[in-house]
This record gives sequence, C-alpha cells and structure tokens, in this order.
Amino acid sequence: MKVTIIHGQSHNGSTCHIARMLAEKIGNEYEEFFLPRDFGEFCLGCCKCFEKSETECPHYEKLLPLTRAIDNADVIILASPVYVYHSTGAMKSFLDHYGWRWMVHRPEEKMFSKQAVCISTAAGAGMKSANKDMADSTFFWGIAQTYKYGLAVREVSWEGVSLKRKNKIEKDIDSLARKITAKENRIRPSLKTKLFFAVMRQMQKNGFNEADKKYWESKGWTGNKRPWK
Repeated sequence: MKVTIIHGQSHNGSTCHIARMLAEKIGNEYEEFFLPRDFGEFCLGCCKCFEKSETECPHYEKLLPLTRAIDNADVIILASPVYVYHSTGAMKSFLDHYGWRWMVHRPEEKMFSKQAVCISTAAGAGMKSANKDMADSTFFWGIAQTYKYGLAVREVSWEGVSLKRKNKIEKDIDSLARKITAKENRIRPSLKTKLFFAVMRQMQKNGFNEADKKYWESKGWTGNKRPWK
C-alpha cells in the first residue's frame, strides 16, 4: 500500500514518530511532507478555486507535489501535534487550500476508494478536537474510511515518553495497521458519505455554481454514475 504522510509541523516529535510507525507497518513505501517547510502559504480567500478552477489558485504550483502525493496514495496520514486544543496552524492552512475539493464543490473521485488516518498527540489534552480538525476535511473530500488516533504522551519530546507508553503506542498502532490492511482493495464509502453525496448531487443538478456544475456533469454524477463504481 502506498502511504502519504502530511506532518503538521517541521520537527520530529511524538506525532511524527507515531505516523511513521504506522506508515511502515502498512506500506512498502511512504512519502512525507512537513508543514510549513514543504508548504506554508496561507489561503488568500480569493475564491478563484471555487469560481473558476483550482489551477487559478496563486499557490497551485507550489501545492501540486502534495496534491499528487495525496492522489497517488492508498492511505493518507494527517498528523498534527495539539496546539491550543486544535491542529497546528500550518495544518489548517494546508487544508484550507482544498476547499474546492469538498463534495459541495469538485471532489476527486479517487478519494472515494482511499483510507485516511488522523493522528494527534499532546502532553495533556486536546487530541479529539485536533483530530476533528483534520477528519472534517477527509470526510468532505469523500474519503471512504477515516480512523482517528490521539494520545496524551505526557511529554514534550519523543525521547521523554516512557517505555510503558511507547509499548502501548506500539500495540495500538499494530491493531490499527491490521484494520487498514484488512480493507485493502475492499474499501467502500460509508452510508453517511453516500447520503451526503446524494444531497450534493441534487444541489449540483440545480447548478448553483457553474464550474462545479460542469465538473459534476462531466463525471456523469448528476446522472447514474458514482465515483465509487
């Protein structure tokens, strides 16, 4: 399985180690990017991606290597340490650039056959909200299955994490890896995803946004075709 990791920070902390651990257990190869080192631009709110095309985004070319890696992956790992009870600003800025890919606009059909994992760690708390920050995007992208893993490591560095806690992480990641690999080549979108897609389909048939309407029509989704078939 091909894996792409998007790290929400540029240092090799606990979240980074856990993401790599999972990637090594489920794939023969993985590609990783560190934010904001590999992409640190803020969305300008120009709406060109919505109204015209994603290629009109001022940051389109710089974002392209990450987009291609995501599209080529079987499993996408979004990994962010908790910053003030949420994902990092770098992760949020990265995800902001894919608003045009949400099902309400122009989802990429490959997403409906992928799995994703949202990973977060903190010295104390906030993993649930940090993972939700990332999982909101994976759902609205249309990704078939999203897992969440959050843990309070009770340290500010991976070196300081206790052996007992590292053993727990190893067991947890082993279990998660088995779930992911068991679904290889058998992944299908959830009922929730299909129902939301159906609502968006009706909206696109009415054509509130010309760029989106043309995209859906070109895919045949306003007819009988579906991205998971």
